[in-house]
Amino acid sequence: MPSPQQARAQASAITSGKTVPEAEAAPASQLRELFDGHGLSPGQRQIAQYLIEHITEAAFLSITDLAERVGVSQPSVTRFASAVGFSGYPALRERLQSIALATLPGGAPGSAEEMRSNELQAAVDAEIANLENLRRDFADPDRVIRVGRELSRSTPLTVLGLRISVSLAEYFAYAARRIHPDVRLVTRGGSVAYDALLQSREAGGTWILAFGMPRHAQETLTAIRVARGAGLRVALVTDLALGALADEADVTFATGTGSRLVFDSYAAPGVLSAALLQAMTDADPERTRARLEEYEQVAEQHQFFLRD
Repeated sequence: MPSPQQARAQASAITSGKTVPEAEAAPASQLRELFDGHGLSPGQRQIAQYLIEHITEAAFLSITDLAERVGVSQPSVTRFASAVGFSGYPALRERLQSIALATLPGGAPGSAEEMRSNELQAAVDAEIANLENLRRDFADPDRVIRVGRELSRSTPLTVLGLRISVSLAEYFAYAARRIHPDVRLVTRGGSVAYDALLQSREAGGTWILAFGMPRHAQETLTAIRVARGAGLRVALVTDLALGALADEADVTFATGTGSRLVFDSYAAPGVLSAALLQAMTDADPERTRARLEEYEQVAEQHQFFLRD
């Protein structure tokens, strides 16, 4: 029997080294359909991943054995069952067993390794779908252009991203500093965020750009409320679940996030961020050109980058 650490590693493994079959195994498809769209936490996704990869065995495990195999607590398994729409683990296990029986002789083909070998492709396919949806949204770019113009005019411009959203905020702020004279990045919540937001407004700022990816943080919601209370307008980049963050924002850009793996991926939010940066660039081309030229001179002088 694997240790909890080994079980976690196995639950996270997504490549088997085998040739990927052309069609995804039917049990894996059923399980993904069963688990998708429920906003699972990373820990709950580990349980889901383990079930997808070991369905023929896992469907007949007790709650104690399943928790031990995955490396989580029994209450975590119970909460997972509830999160995916079942009254408890017994009801979930009954459904899992009906799916598992399809893998026996006479049922649908597909081994656990075949299921596992498709996980990376399934994650990429989901992100491709998110990008296709974003492409359709960009058929009318007016809102992106308008908000980019407002962000460009706001001096200072504050960029907010807490917890899992820090990476998106840091990317945006790093690039925005090349074309904007005063970009302030806020990646800590609580009183630190409050101080930064209030100071931004006192210094003449009019907008903040906030990133709010799942799981939506209470401190992000509080910071947005503080910003609006101070007189700042809020542009929000978030996922399709929307919720309380979107209710508080002045403008919301919602796009799909990848949720096939244990942790989310952000292909579409990344492209959306780049589009807003482009809109800021276009809003003041003379300032953009001057700042980029100045930056290149400094980069050359101090040898910021390796020569190709």
